[in-house]
Amino acid sequence: MAAVVGTPDPELRRTAVFALQTLAVAVGYYVAGRLGLVRQLVVEGAVFTPIWPPTGVAVACLLIFGIRSWLGIALGVLLVILSITPLRPVALVIVAGNTLAPVCAYLLLRRVGFRADLARLRDGLALVFLGALTAMLVSSTVGVGLLVLTDRLAAGSFWAVFLAWWVGDAMGVLIVTPVLLMFHRAQWSQRPTRWKEAMGLALISLAAVPFATRSPISLLFLVYPLLIWAALRFQLAGSMLCALFTSVMATVAATDAVGPFARMNRVEVMIKLQAFNGTMALTALLLSAVIMEQRNTRRSVERACQELVEVLEHLTADDNRPSPYDPPPFGRDGPHKRDGFP
Repeated sequence: MAAVVGTPDPELRRTAVFALQTLAVAVGYYVAGRLGLVRQLVVEGAVFTPIWPPTGVAVACLLIFGIRSWLGIALGVLLVILSITPLRPVALVIVAGNTLAPVCAYLLLRRVGFRADLARLRDGLALVFLGALTAMLVSSTVGVGLLVLTDRLAAGSFWAVFLAWWVGDAMGVLIVTPVLLMFHRAQWSQRPTRWKEAMGLALISLAAVPFATRSPISLLFLVYPLLIWAALRFQLAGSMLCALFTSVMATVAATDAVGPFARMNRVEVMIKLQAFNGTMALTALLLSAVIMEQRNTRRSVERACQELVEVLEHLTADDNRPSPYDPPPFGRDGPHKRDGFP
């Protein structure tokens, strides 16, 4: 008797894939949240993180997997809250705000035709102004507003804490989202010379960035040549990885109050750190987007020129081909004689 092997139910398979995807998004959000909580600053009595990586993870997951990732994001937010404080009813408002912000970023980016390869300047600008600066107003407004309404924050401290919360969430989108999108679409070069240059850039960055961020002399500007080098030679992959490493090192130096951040109060540290991280991320993201757009334009022009050359060669070959209606060519002795005629 032959065994009958049934095909898996498509609906069951989709449900299993959705469950695994939701779990993966939640775990990714939670891990990013725990990493973000390692370094904190205090502004007006409120604790905040200079960079909140989970927002970048959330926006990247939405762009990669689609709108259905919102459930995993909400679950991840809840897990992060449970890891630092007992669950209270007001925590559900934080969950809603931190879930709604990346969803708004996703919808705004979809609205303007955002492409995840970030190969156009308009994509970089959309991620900065819509995905980061605009959408993250939602989470910061909900979070800080809730602190004021529950008397955990004085009303006079609203704007200082709001700014810190908003910039931290926006920096997560600016730095983490491009890195994750890059890894999702990565096409690694097989040329040994490229890998040698990449290793050289990595070694120089490992030496120069910690020195620049911890030197008692303000030498933060030394990282910009590295960002430009990375963007010119490796585009988004190089520039954003360099920006991520630099941002982490600057955040560590700021929270330790060393180097350029020594002898400053907490508000001054926050302003200097966020200004540096913001300008650095903008430089890396937009410069790499411009370079990629120019290279893609040049390749398109080269392909169009090649196609035009092929068309012209084809037309020229057709013109040189003899037609059956053309008279026979003259011989060496003149025209051919016909029978009965001289």
